[in-house]
Amino acid sequence: MDWNRVEGNWKQMKGKIKEQWGKLTDDDLDQIAGKREQLEGKIQERYGMARDRVHQDVDDWYENQTWH
Repeated sequence: MDWNRVEGNWKQMKGKIKEQWGKLTDDDLDQIAGKREQLEGKIQERYGMARDRVHQDVDDWYENQTWH
């Protein structure tokens, strides 16, 4: 997986991420700034999910993006 693509297009990706994980705030997304570990940590925090599950959900989300 080439997460650099997400980081490089973070402004555009924020909307797609918010569609998937609506509990993340604009401030959360600004702090995350495209960093995968920070994204996963915020999802864990907001949704109370296990780290492995969050990692898999982010992988699944990435794989389902049309630009992939």
